[in-house]
Amino acid sequence: MLGGYCSLREYMDRLASELQKLNEKALDDLSEMIVSAWENGANVFVCGNGGSAATGSHLAQDLAKGVIRESDLRDGSMRRIRSISLTANMAWLTALANDLGYENIFVQQLANYAQAGDLLIAISGSGNSPNIVRAVEWANSHGLITYGMTGFDGGALKRLQQNGLHVALNDMEMVESVHSCVCHWLVDDVRARIYREGRHAS
Repeated sequence: MLGGYCSLREYMDRLASELQKLNEKALDDLSEMIVSAWENGANVFVCGNGGSAATGSHLAQDLAKGVIRESDLRDGSMRRIRSISLTANMAWLTALANDLGYENIFVQQLANYAQAGDLLIAISGSGNSPNIVRAVEWANSHGLITYGMTGFDGGALKRLQQNGLHVALNDMEMVESVHSCVCHWLVDDVRARIYREGRHAS
């Protein structure tokens, strides 16, 4: 270590070590929730701020496009996962933030689209972002399933979420790296559950 920085090998070793510490059941549960949402025709919403917004949008895109095979779409035997990033529409985000406050940018979108039985995945390193907290509170009170991905002490999100994955680190960049890695695993595992287990959407 020199000047507070680490080598690439040290960083990779630390990331691998932190991944080994994760609660595997919490990730298995989220994978099953996503597949169940697909089976039941429910939406999967994802939200976050900053780096977590990028992670959430990436996850939503991968779930929407990267799980169901193109050949199954063409012959009509399968349909895609209805995953939606709540950070994707910049015109709407800025209109909501400007007119109703940044803390309302996610809850207002959920009010338009969400229904009971939908899944909300909220990603926040601190767990205390007001827009995340409001979205999860709204989702809990409207029959949605809520799942949080947090770091640090988990903040308000960890207390409000119905289920979640906690990365107990006081290091935002490492927390975000772990979240990003597990999201890629999720896509692979969701695909495996659908195809290897012969799951079918209603």
